[in-house]
Amino acid sequence: MFTGIVSDIGTIEAAEHRGDLRLRVATRYDTAEIDLGASIACSGVCLTVVDKGTGWIAFDVSGETVSRTAKGQWAPGRKLNLERALKLGDELGGHIVTGHVDGIGEVVSVREEGGSHRVVIAAPHELAPYVAAKGSITVDGVSLTVNEIEDVAEGVHFGLNIIPHTAEVTTFGTLRIGQTVNLEIDVLARYLQRMEVLRARTQ
Repeated sequence: MFTGIVSDIGTIEAAEHRGDLRLRVATRYDTAEIDLGASIACSGVCLTVVDKGTGWIAFDVSGETVSRTAKGQWAPGRKLNLERALKLGDELGGHIVTGHVDGIGEVVSVREEGGSHRVVIAAPHELAPYVAAKGSITVDGVSLTVNEIEDVAEGVHFGLNIIPHTAEVTTFGTLRIGQTVNLEIDVLARYLQRMEVLRARTQ
């Protein structure tokens, strides 16, 4: 379980196919404090630490995960938003995040607005019912609040306000039009939608 509050930006140093994809990720974390088998969210994807050394951690990424995450996500040199798993007693600074990607979005526009950046992302049709203005969504592992939504033929466009601090401590400082991103809907929205479906079936 995570909160969507990024605590480091990692860099993929190497990617090697060993059946699954083995990633070596440079990090500022004190790896002596990270156990093998620990869970770390990597740009919104919950991965298990399988090896480590001073200044780096390694993960195995299955073909299924690669196929369901953003294009180019696992290439050498790619920056990743990192978050260690939530511990009992930790502050819930964002919202409840599972680290399971629900779909892929695409950045439609990025423009300056005051000192911040207004970002619009297109989400596929199947995620549209779960995206609501003032609701929470996770984009590349970052907990964000949806500012506005626009239903379109292919799904939904939703707007986000990226403040300078968020841009500085995440990979969002380099977001560009056409970039694909990992999306996870709010777990509460998922359960509410399920309840609505079951209610409709009983009527």
